[in-house]
Amino acid sequence: MTLQSREDFEARLRQIGAERYHDLHPFHDLLHGGGCTPDQVRAWVINRYYYQHSIPMKDAAFMSRVESPDLRRQWRSRIEDHDGTDDNEGGIRRWLRLATAVGLDAEYVASCQGVLPATKFAVDAYVRFVREKTLLEAVAASLTELFAPKIHANRIQGLLKNYDFADDSSLSYFKNRLKEAPKDVAFGLAWVLDHADTAEKQDAAAAALTFKTDVLWSQLDALWGAYVEPARIPPGAWTPGEGLLLQKAS
Repeated sequence: MTLQSREDFEARLRQIGAERYHDLHPFHDLLHGGGCTPDQVRAWVINRYYYQHSIPMKDAAFMSRVESPDLRRQWRSRIEDHDGTDDNEGGIRRWLRLATAVGLDAEYVASCQGVLPATKFAVDAYVRFVREKTLLEAVAASLTELFAPKIHANRIQGLLKNYDFADDSSLSYFKNRLKEAPKDVAFGLAWVLDHADTAEKQDAAAAALTFKTDVLWSQLDALWGAYVEPARIPPGAWTPGEGLLLQKAS
């Protein structure tokens, strides 16, 4: 395959999202349309937390391999966006606020007990990918952020319309990502377009982005198989009734 122009390669990357991003998964139609039971929402919150809490570790693993101070300086805000700073509570705490809003004990969620095995396999594979692959592939894998604003906007609208727990506080994670993600994706996309300067590197970057869409999609497949139909909760995974705020209060 010959080297694509910058414009054609960007279009290739965007097409991966158009065809493979997890906004196309039926679980999101169910969630955003108000069709999820309270326990299905809780299962999603618990399992998605495992992904959220792993993102700063993924980014720290990436930065440990970066020799360029400029790249480290640009990348470290991603860790702060999730872990928080003195002035920013961070995405992880915002996600735990969502957990509390849906009736879960935040300490239980933060313990990562009850996370589906497939969720762990997928997310851990992503962390290993970023730790072990080239820097170009690691950055390219993050470009699912290109497609995230749409899903966040749809999620905010759908949850506010269909669920009593949804308000400005419980949905603050998604609202903040609408502001944070654009700066990350603008830098990441430009970096990939600049550094994928051979056909082989472009292929590797496209494959990395495809891998990341598989990571996200497989998490929803796991949720669907365990908690939708036919529901088959694997051993060790969260069972409805566990880890609830009411249990802690009693």
